[in-house]
Amino acid sequence: MRAVVQRVKEARVTVGETLAGAIGTGLLAFLGAEDGDEARDAAYIADKIAGLRVFADADGKMNLSVAEAGGAVLAVSQFTLLGDARKGRRPNFTAAARPELAEPLCRACTDRLRALGLRVEEGVFRAEMLVDIRNDGPVTLLLDSRKRF
Repeated sequence: MRAVVQRVKEARVTVGETLAGAIGTGLLAFLGAEDGDEARDAAYIADKIAGLRVFADADGKMNLSVAEAGGAVLAVSQFTLLGDARKGRRPNFTAAARPELAEPLCRACTDRLRALGLRVEEGVFRAEMLVDIRNDGPVTLLLDSRKRF
């Protein structure tokens, strides 16, 4: 499973004219499930998101987690994270998990984040979404459960 995580001042996701989720200070996590991913991959990504120390402490150093900073998480599924653009000009998405596997994995990730005590807002799986971001820093990190060792 992959995630692109951005520290944000605020972020919101809409589907059509409907607000699906919004946060103030926190982390925006784009989530992509790869073919062959399992529940342990979702747990790994959730634990990493919750534990990332990317918020400033009293000394201005990136030393606080999202919970310690009083923030929330906005999770947005994004199968294009598994796109392979090495050949040609059109990305290949064959590594992305099929929706019937990807959706439960994304849900497992957000459920675990909630179990860790975080407020979590979400986009809508498989929907065409508009994501508005005020990236803070900018701080952007790539997490990959297959590169954990």
